[in-house]
Amino acid sequence: MSVQALHGITLESLLTRLVEHYGWDGLGRRIAINCFIKDPSIKSSLKFLRKTPWAREQVEKLYLETRFTT
Repeated sequence: MSVQALHGITLESLLTRLVEHYGWDGLGRRIAINCFIKDPSIKSSLKFLRKTPWAREQVEKLYLETRFTT
């Protein structure tokens, strides 16, 4: 899958799905950024990811590599 596969998926829905799948702890272990480790929330994580392209790329890559059930 490529980043093209993300067309039409908002960053918020992508992040929400990852949190539902891995939980904040699991997400923080896979991508070690403070917004996932220290007092995480969707709102604060979105704010950080929108300002930090390298972190957003890591989150998008993890989303594409994750095998979600259902």
